[in-house]
Amino acid sequence: MAQNPDIICDGFTFIEGPRWHQGALWFSDFYDEAVYRLQPGATAERIVSVPQRPSGLGWLPAGELLVASMLDRTVFRLSAQGDLVCHADVSGVAERRINDMLVDPLGRAWVGNFGFDLPAGESVTPGTLARVDPDGSVHAAAGDLLFANGMALLADAATLVVAETFRGCLTAFDIGSDSELYNRRPWAQLPEGAVPDGICIDAEGAIWVASPTTGTVLRLAEGGRVLDTIDTGRQAIACALGGADGQTLFVSTAVATDRDTCLKARSARVEAYAVPVPMP
Repeated sequence: MAQNPDIICDGFTFIEGPRWHQGALWFSDFYDEAVYRLQPGATAERIVSVPQRPSGLGWLPAGELLVASMLDRTVFRLSAQGDLVCHADVSGVAERRINDMLVDPLGRAWVGNFGFDLPAGESVTPGTLARVDPDGSVHAAAGDLLFANGMALLADAATLVVAETFRGCLTAFDIGSDSELYNRRPWAQLPEGAVPDGICIDAEGAIWVASPTTGTVLRLAEGGRVLDTIDTGRQAIACALGGADGQTLFVSTAVATDRDTCLKARSARVEAYAVPVPMP
């Protein structure tokens, strides 16, 4: 497809977890340690500071914002008074720092983690996906995931797709009536050299996948067929569908990932692409 994006915000450190919610784009800035809300045509508004590095975002059925706080492995809830309240401590399940998160229509939060600390010299090790129920109870949902990263819920609301970054694939699970995950299976293998970071689903059931190693965002069908490709020319970190008609693909991009470089360069941004298939 045509590669002529609008740059809708720039000058951030490292943008993760973009979500379209109630007419605005929400996202986390890792190293700026804050969650932002961006309305069309406006400047990004700083919503809340998260000192231990925010990442995944989602909303409970009553409308409360949940934030995955990476370093302390905690899911926080934003109160009506603007304070962060501990919704769940997932350190008993998550082996290492947490990252992306999906909150489903029932209010269950599915929280991924790195599984290992690569900067500290740890070898690549599988990790465990956590499930946080609406009451804040924490459960081990699935193990042996090589960095459970972005997630998407298929249209049936009973199938969870998880990006396994270090396996270069998307893995699907059935969500049982008991909230347990069953029938683990491959959903798509990415092309050689590409790895999945953030993902989102469209109205036709295809999944857009941001691949930082190739700088591309791939639209994949189940089975792995590439339906479309966007080349950002940068590291493609995460993506979300939204906009007034649901046909804007927001892509967070970066030129670096380490903290010092990102803080100095402040080159992270969100790019917007018009796509033919809307959000679900």
